[in-house]
Amino acid sequence: MESIGKYQVVKEIGRGATSTVFLAIDPFNQQQVALKLFNPGVLQQGASSKAFRKLLLTEASLAGKLSHPHIVKIHDAVMEGDVNYMVMEYVEGETLERSAEVDHLLPLGRIAEIIYKCCKALEYAQYQGVIHRDIKPANILLRGESDIKISDFGAAFLENQQTTQVSGVGSPAYMSPEQIREQALTHQTDIYSLGVTMYRMLTGKLPFDAANNYSMIYQIMNIEPPPPSNYRPEIPPALDAIVQRAMCKDIAQRYQSWDEMARDLVAFISTDVPQQEQIFDTEKFDTLRALPFFAEFSDVELWEVLRISEWRKVHKDEQILSEGEAGQNFFIIASGSVRVVKQGRLLSLLHKGDCFGEMAHLTGKDARRSTDVFAKTEVKLIEIDPEVLARASAGCRYQFGEAFLRLLVKRLAVANTRISRLLSDHEA
Repeated sequence: MESIGKYQVVKEIGRGATSTVFLAIDPFNQQQVALKLFNPGVLQQGASSKAFRKLLLTEASLAGKLSHPHIVKIHDAVMEGDVNYMVMEYVEGETLERSAEVDHLLPLGRIAEIIYKCCKALEYAQYQGVIHRDIKPANILLRGESDIKISDFGAAFLENQQTTQVSGVGSPAYMSPEQIREQALTHQTDIYSLGVTMYRMLTGKLPFDAANNYSMIYQIMNIEPPPPSNYRPEIPPALDAIVQRAMCKDIAQRYQSWDEMARDLVAFISTDVPQQEQIFDTEKFDTLRALPFFAEFSDVELWEVLRISEWRKVHKDEQILSEGEAGQNFFIIASGSVRVVKQGRLLSLLHKGDCFGEMAHLTGKDARRSTDVFAKTEVKLIEIDPEVLARASAGCRYQFGEAFLRLLVKRLAVANTRISRLLSDHEA
């Protein structure tokens, strides 16, 4: 098979009972895509075929709607005639299933970071009116150390959708009690399922050991699972508590929001994970969200900032910039303070959230640094190369422009105040 629709087939990369997945090329932009071709038999008449088609139409309806760095994008879908297929973002990597096996468990810090990114992605989906309903390791793709993509939104519940949606979908081992009862669902059902996913990633085991689905359902409804530390003693109480709260049978005791769960994960990483030179993406995102410079950036734009920026730690008294040197990179201080010096004289102190080096970027390619900058304390810096920023999305570039404008207005106001005081002192 050389092509499907307008897409050029490169090779087959997966095959299942209902579909075959191909690596293909979109000829219009020469972009690699994953094309899922559905087997004709599963879409023929019959009760199960009708339900399956409805699930496919649900996922197809999300084409272009969920745009988040940790959600697999759906580019296109054809659900008519004899050839039915869906075109998605191609992600190199594998699912979390292997990392949820006893012999291949990840370090606790990496697990917390992965679950944090899932929280932020599913929070975004919730704001778009989407509840996934089938969160499990098989539906989360892992690329590299901890870059994840949530996939398979076929079982999703879409708010404000006029058509009747399929009930009773999902994987029994990961279903929440209210999902089993077929009650009205909120984002808290995904919180429960992510709690089960986290349990399995920590231990290599499901929280309930059942011989069949009936026994599994009974235990989900009636039995409290042992804490993950029973199977992996190095798991601290803080991590046990996060999993147990996410999996509370009573939704009033479960996490009420994704942000609550994400903040507990950040607290765990900050206090229980050994400090290292590498800065976790979890810490980076939480830092960006708290800085005034990024106050108007959306979560999606903040993840893009993480992708285009370099983060580094600078020791006390280390020189960061030298007067007269060439360079256009600019810096935002994530933590600590720096001294700005001109010909040996202190001009100003900059602290967490302040920006420096941006004038060389705003002035143009031939600009040179006009001051020396030294670390006054231990400093954590966010460094951005304007050439990389130029390739970012229009929305991200716009937010940087607005942030620089606010910064320049603020500095102009401070300069005016200083001049007014100097004039007043002179007149006195």
